[in-house]
Amino acid sequence: MTELSRWQFATTSIYHFLFVPVTIGLAFLVALLQTAWHRSLRWGGDPEYRRLTKFFGTLLLINVAVGVVTGLIQEFEFGMNWSAYSRFVGDVFGAPLAMEGLAAFFLESTFLGLWIFGWNRLPRRIHLACIWMVALGTMLSAMFIMAANSWMQHPVGYTINPQTHQAQLTDIWSLFANPVFYWGYLHVIMASLVTGALVMLAVSAWHLRKRRQVDAFRKTATLSIAVLLPAAALVMFFGGRLGINETKYQPMKIAAAEGQWNTCQPCSFSAFQIGGGNNDQNPDLIIPIPHLLSVLATGTWNGKVEGMNQVQAQYVQQYGPGSYVPIVFIQYWGMRVMAYLGTLVVLFALWGAYLAVRRRLDRSKWFQRAAIYAVVTPFLMTIAGWLLTENGRQPWIVQGLMKTSQGVSPSVSSTDVWISLIAFAAIYVVFGIADAYLMIRYGRKALEEEPDEERAKEPERADVPAVVY
Repeated sequence: MTELSRWQFATTSIYHFLFVPVTIGLAFLVALLQTAWHRSLRWGGDPEYRRLTKFFGTLLLINVAVGVVTGLIQEFEFGMNWSAYSRFVGDVFGAPLAMEGLAAFFLESTFLGLWIFGWNRLPRRIHLACIWMVALGTMLSAMFIMAANSWMQHPVGYTINPQTHQAQLTDIWSLFANPVFYWGYLHVIMASLVTGALVMLAVSAWHLRKRRQVDAFRKTATLSIAVLLPAAALVMFFGGRLGINETKYQPMKIAAAEGQWNTCQPCSFSAFQIGGGNNDQNPDLIIPIPHLLSVLATGTWNGKVEGMNQVQAQYVQQYGPGSYVPIVFIQYWGMRVMAYLGTLVVLFALWGAYLAVRRRLDRSKWFQRAAIYAVVTPFLMTIAGWLLTENGRQPWIVQGLMKTSQGVSPSVSSTDVWISLIAFAAIYVVFGIADAYLMIRYGRKALEEEPDEERAKEPERADVPAVVY
């Protein structure tokens, strides 16, 4: 029952999170495009920026529509599949979730509606502010969700009620001062910008290869590279800082990510290994990089990293008998998929920046072809990152407070979970196909030409009254 519930929640969470970084990244990039168009009005206006804003705004809307539907299911799962967990931590976990729903999501959805229907109705500055509020709303939504998830990784600002034996929130600000939260949140935001930039770059590269509206899509290709390069570098940096925190608060997670069974000092990073796992503590082949694990896990050249055997012994003494070692295979390769692909993205962004400076983006066929396929890398990194984060916490659903097996609903049967798991998987396949079809179809469309009289009707000043229907 526990494993089935874990599979179901993992399926819905990972699937939903494929849409989240696209929404955050594209909302920010669309806001930049509209800002560029707004600034161009000082010199008569550049209609290409306006058309590009609407073009990529359409892709944003498609992604939001599917993402919202998949996210709603998770809210119900907390009460249906994980009722014991919800009762235990509801007073803590529910606070940031309520903030996300009542503040961030309402902010995002309200201003998204104003932005959609506000073209040629709202004054230009107000309409521009709407898309920036959408971008802000997406980032705030991620902030509250990450605060809730970070509390599960490192509980802070709470007390256990002696009568109800439930966790109660005592300091709301501690959730946002949690060191696991702020490094994790920055990591997610930068990863989202990487995702949005690669989506925009892939679409732009496809049009450049087809020699369609080259001048316009050269602009979005350049913009996406300008965002991609610093974001890709920062996502590696913030991920490293998050790893240092996890070494302190979740040593088992880091040890498993390296396949490090025994404590070492200094520690080498395993670039690749054959063998090793929960039933095999002696890999057949390891390619080590001296001192690198010490640097990544502790931030020092000769830092000490505890091994899984030593952490297991500590946890048995502290929490009682049982295995506290997660699935090592998932941890080890999840770490490397994320790290290696992240490095490739940085190198790819440097290649794109070189071509952009040399004004050769529209002539480099190899880069354009690579950009189209590179769009899959952030999604692989996202899946690997969430597997690394959530699997590494096992067997805990809340680190040190509640095990996953204790959080499932006692009244839900395995048959119920099987039926819902199969139903969700089937629905998600349909949603995925529909989303991919719509994104590809609208991503391949040419920019729409706008009649001059339509642009002429647009309010010129912020004090012009406007009605949104």
